[in-house]
Amino acid sequence: MARSTGYALLAGMVALVAIISAAIFVTAGRTDAFGRSDGPVPGVGLPGVPQQAAPAASGSWVGTWSASPAGGEPGTPDGYPGWSIRNIVHTSIGGTSVRVHLSNLFGRTPLPVGRATVAVASAPGSPVAVPGTMRELTFGRRTQVRIPAGGSIVSDPVRLAVPQAADLLVTTFTPEGSGPVTYHPRAQQTSFMARGERTTRTDGSAYTTPTPYWRYVTAVDVLTRQAAGSVVLFGDSITDGVTATPGANRRWPDRLAARLRSSGDRGLRLGVLNQGISGNRVLRDGENGGNPSALSRLDRDVLAQSGVRTLVVELGINDALRPPQRDSADDILAGLREIVARGHAHGLRVLGATLAPCGGHPGCNARAEEVRQRVNAAIRAGTVYDAVIDFDRALRDPYRPTALRAAYDSGDHLHPSDAGYLRMAETVRLSLLTSGAAAKV
Repeated sequence: MARSTGYALLAGMVALVAIISAAIFVTAGRTDAFGRSDGPVPGVGLPGVPQQAAPAASGSWVGTWSASPAGGEPGTPDGYPGWSIRNIVHTSIGGTSVRVHLSNLFGRTPLPVGRATVAVASAPGSPVAVPGTMRELTFGRRTQVRIPAGGSIVSDPVRLAVPQAADLLVTTFTPEGSGPVTYHPRAQQTSFMARGERTTRTDGSAYTTPTPYWRYVTAVDVLTRQAAGSVVLFGDSITDGVTATPGANRRWPDRLAARLRSSGDRGLRLGVLNQGISGNRVLRDGENGGNPSALSRLDRDVLAQSGVRTLVVELGINDALRPPQRDSADDILAGLREIVARGHAHGLRVLGATLAPCGGHPGCNARAEEVRQRVNAAIRAGTVYDAVIDFDRALRDPYRPTALRAAYDSGDHLHPSDAGYLRMAETVRLSLLTSGAAAKV
């Protein structure tokens, strides 16, 4: 079945479920003048928008999508007052209800959110919503909220049939100035912006300004009885997928999510959370307060994620490549071991990847290669992680092992191609993601 045809059928099914859900589930308790309920199932009435309801069924909250806040967007000292931003994000697993995480981590003033919504996209990459799926988000039953500078917030749950492997539309409207904007710059996904308060527009006609960034939204959780939890992929630009085909969801985390969905094993129904940041290092923050180091963002980007049970680390190459090159292999390994220890303290199983080849890249000099080889030797020896995923061996050219195989090279001799990202996902032994508790290393 063609992808567009399959998505059209999926969208039709979602719309039918939404209509049935709206007919079955009603708000309990009394409602105030704003349509808010004081019963156990709060909702907010909107003209033309189905009534929201917090989930009444049992299940667990599991992350289906995430993106690490990477910095403050340049040139946005006042943010985007008077704009609606429609972020397009791709789910890994589905559920019966949804909640959304918004962040003002890099803002210097409170972020005013005048309204926010979530809906299922009618087609891949489209700002048009499936009819009947538009839901208004509330925060402590309020439609408006101010997120403190440096803070974040999670929406109240709303009932929505969220499909797996589908695009969601997360839209925010900011009525007043606030900046800089907390964003993820290397989304490899086109989102959209519109002037004015357009959050509940389902036709997408107002969204004429494309953008390559994700703004404010950092995670989406679903309520599910099916998923066993989530796996966080914690990495740099290779995990971020900066050379993957834009809009096609071909990063290696996307490919891994597809493998898990098609495995047929109920125990492998896992949300896959991409917490990669381009240029990220284990030990050092980026310039101007952006691109926080792996050690400094571990609590927020990994340990606080919903339903996380396994951590996969793909980090260390930027510590070897980027100036100032004062960090030794021992320094990098000490940082990686600290990540493992902190993961273990939270009950996580921690897997780790060897550093992929970089021969031919301008920063990959003799010293960087020596550091890479020493780090990889320690990882393979089993003295760092609970289990090893050998990306180096999977991606290297057999005739020139310090470089990527040509078919797996995006062209810059550091980042994989789409074929390389697929090979990375194929290298992961799926049983490692759920096999037992954390090991002591």
